[in-house]
Amino acid sequence: MAIGDRFRVDGTDDVHYVDVGLHGVPRHGAVYVADGDEPAIVETGTGQNREYVFDALNELDIDRETIEHILITHVHLDHAGGAGYFAAECPNATVYTHEIGAPHLVDPERLIAGTKDAVGDQWDFYADPKPIPAERVESLVDGDKVDLGDRTLSVIHAPGHAPHQAMFFDPDDSLLFPGDAAGVYVPERGVINETSPPPQFDLEGCLDDIRTVEEIAPETLCFTHFGDVPYDPDLLEAYKRTLVEWVEAVRRKCAELGDDEAVVEHFENHSELVEVWGERKARAEASLNTRGVLTSLDRQSE
Repeated sequence: MAIGDRFRVDGTDDVHYVDVGLHGVPRHGAVYVADGDEPAIVETGTGQNREYVFDALNELDIDRETIEHILITHVHLDHAGGAGYFAAECPNATVYTHEIGAPHLVDPERLIAGTKDAVGDQWDFYADPKPIPAERVESLVDGDKVDLGDRTLSVIHAPGHAPHQAMFFDPDDSLLFPGDAAGVYVPERGVINETSPPPQFDLEGCLDDIRTVEEIAPETLCFTHFGDVPYDPDLLEAYKRTLVEWVEAVRRKCAELGDDEAVVEHFENHSELVEVWGERKARAEASLNTRGVLTSLDRQSE
């Protein structure tokens, strides 16, 4: 398996995903393509490796002009950074995201600045986002439906990871596109890793979102990070414990060291995912997740 590979979602005939090599790491970032009556793209990655998705469209014999829907779970740029590029190449597509995030697709300036501040030198793996004309962006709220012709996706607000996050559920194939609401699935280990980026991570909100996933109980989770995974309640139960234990670990280390930068450095130095993602990505992920918890703890203390 390599960056650029295309996979079919198990149990479907017409839903595929492409490994876009997020942050230079294979099996970490996916863009989904639903080849139905009204073809759709779900998620867009950072935009840097968009050609892999265009290659997949060619392989699937899907003309770019026939793409009618581009759906983004939330506007963090590892999910939405490529939206402007896909909109430009797919001129008949409407771009959908939650109403809180939609303005950032039209004017991404603040989002770019915040992302650069959060990810540091990982910005090397991002394309500069392109603004999307406002008339091509459709804002969504909880309970909305997106009609793709032969399937209809339900919109479920999932604000724990970020206030602008929504999940998309396809009841016909029982597929759920959770964005980051169900965490980061690590195929090499068969576990879900925490994702807690600043500035809006909310532990209780994230736990509520996982409970929502459990209530839906889809047959398949289509993780942006990464891949199609059969629904397993034990996997989600373990992720809830992971989140709680992760926040508590940061809280204890903060009390011990009394300095945020020392806390970040500690978790960078002790990442368990170096062997999977490489040192650069593993350290960057640990830094981002630690800073998100620290920001959350600061918010609680105010």
